[in-house]
Order: sequence, then structure tokens, then C-alpha cells
Amino acid sequence: MTGIDDGFDEMKALRSELRAIAAIGGLVLLAGFCGVGWLADWGQAWLWLFVAAMLGAYAWRTAWLLLSLNRRRPQTALYPSVGWGNRVTLCRGGLIALAGGFFATDLGADFNVWAAAFCYSLAALLDRYDGFLARRCQHESLLGSELDIRFDALGLVIAPLLAIAEGRLHASYLLLSMAFYGYRWGLQRRQRRGLTHFSPPDNPLRRTLAGFQMGFIAVVLWPVLPEDFTRTAGIAFMWPVLFGFIADWLVVCGVLSRDNYDHLAAIAEQYILPGLRLVVAILAAAGLPPLADTALQIGLGGVLAAMVLFGLAGRLAALGLLLWLGAVNAPIADSLLGTLWLFAASALLLLGTGRASLWHCGDAWLQRYDGV
Repeated sequence: MTGIDDGFDEMKALRSELRAIAAIGGLVLLAGFCGVGWLADWGQAWLWLFVAAMLGAYAWRTAWLLLSLNRRRPQTALYPSVGWGNRVTLCRGGLIALAGGFFATDLGADFNVWAAAFCYSLAALLDRYDGFLARRCQHESLLGSELDIRFDALGLVIAPLLAIAEGRLHASYLLLSMAFYGYRWGLQRRQRRGLTHFSPPDNPLRRTLAGFQMGFIAVVLWPVLPEDFTRTAGIAFMWPVLFGFIADWLVVCGVLSRDNYDHLAAIAEQYILPGLRLVVAILAAAGLPPLADTALQIGLGGVLAAMVLFGLAGRLAALGLLLWLGAVNAPIADSLLGTLWLFAASALLLLGTGRASLWHCGDAWLQRYDGV
């Protein structure tokens, strides 16, 4: 017999493995404490250790409480081991905890800033590979899906707090950090009160947008791009995801029907995104924002703007424009039109370039589940 009630031995093995993972995590924390103390300051090292340990304990406790989900489907038997996919996910949770520890340190010190950026960037990078390993090892589980969502949300609280403390993000970005927890709380509240609720429609953009947010925050944490650029870009990156949370919530509550939801998506695809391509091209041709000084730099910016206009690998071109203008410190946030340009380019990167695009390069890769 298989099912939820017959996994005593499997659960015992899973708990034993999770205790071993906790022991390894403790050794990593000790090594990190020594590193921060040796390279920065021993007083700060104690503060780092306390915060990182608390966050690490939260991540470990979350996994402990969800161990009964270590199965492919609710009706199937427990796996006898955590599996490599979940081990990588737990490693991601640990890296987020290590990054969060630096919130208690002096973020004016170069070592603390660069170490925090490294830890979170590695956690964001590994997000692409935990699912890959689970699928390749035939170990896909409900536990992995839930841990992935929760650690993504945790990282999008910890990392933005670090960036805000460094002055690299505007505090309003925390609206996005709170949106996931608000959505989950609201859904659970409706369920407890017996209120009618509906499942949100399938939308492959949710996973893509979450990946973009993690990548964006990872880039922002590195002290490379100018702070006025990253603060404005953070607001531009935030609003499409917030709009998605609002639309999903309206569907859950029954205020917005699935047909209307699909209709809004079609309007964006058919009209809004092509219109934003035109906005980016027109403002770039008008010299807003400045594309830099030399003829070569201006020519490169013009080529990228033309690629956006025609939807020729438009997402990659929008990314290229944003990184280029950030790298040359173009003052795009100094005017209303410059800010509009930044918002339009960011939306095209996040949402795609819409209809009549010549080449949707990269879209399939963004939505692909590696290892399938």
C-alpha cells in the first residue's frame, strides 16, 4: 500500500537527511563568521552570524514542516530521499540567509557589499538548475515546487532590503516584496471563511517575471551601475509584476472572469506592447535618453532601438539598451520623457515585444523547463 499514511520509514530517513543538511549549514555559518571577522570586523561578524543563523533556521524549518510534500503527487508515496533538486533549493535558501546576514553589517564597507551580492547572485543563478536536476533525476516533487516559491519570495524580501540600505533601490520596491505574502494571506483568509475563490488562469509569464526580478536584484546588488539609474529601473521593473498580482487576485475573487483576463492579455499583445516598441524607437531617435557621446556609441544605441522597433530579438535589444545606458551613466531619469523611455524598455524586456515582431529570440528559452 502506498499513500500518505504509510511513509514512516521514508519520513524518518528524510528527517535524518535534513538534520545532516542542518549540520553542514552550521559549518558554513561558522566559516562565514570567521571570514567576515577576519576580512571585515569581529563585532560585525557576530551580528552577521545572528541574522544569517535566524534566516537559515527559518529556511530549514520551512523544509522540515513541508517534508510530507516530498512526493510527486498527493496520492503517491514519499520519496526516500530529499533528492538533488531539493538539495540545491535548500542551498539556495542557505545562500539567501548568508546574504541577509550582511544587512546587520556596515554596508558602506566594500567586502560586505560584494559578499552579499555574490551570495544572492549565486542563489539566483541556481534557481535555473534545481528544477533541471529534479526532472533529470526523476525526482519532481510538491516539496520542491513549494520550497522554490517560498525561497524566491524570501529572496525578494532580503535582497531588496539590502539594495535599499545601500541606496540602490527605492523603498517602494518593497510593495512587490509584500505582494506575494499579501496574496497568499488573502487566499488563505478566503479559504478559512468559506468564501468563493477561483484558481488563477495559467500564465507562463509568472515564472518568467519572477526570474527577471531575481536577475535584476542580483545585478543591482553589485555596485557597478549608477544608483540613480537602478532606483528608477527598480520602479519600472516592479509595476508589471504588481499588475499581474492584482489581475490574478481579481480572478481569484471572481471580480474578473477568465475570458476578460484573456482579453486583457490579448490587448497587451496586440496593441500595448507594439505601442511601447514605437515609444522606445521615437524617443531614442529624438535623443531621449542620450545614447552617449561618440558616434560609435550613438550608432550602437540606434541599432538596438531599431531592433526593438521591429521586434528583432526585441527582448535582448531592450536588455542591451538598458545595460548600455546604465553603463555609460546616461541621465535617463532626469526628465519625464527619459523616465517614460525607461519604463517602456523595461516592460518590453519583461513582457515581450508583442505582435508583428520579426524574431522572438529568447522567449522559448525563458519559458522552457530545463530537463523536461
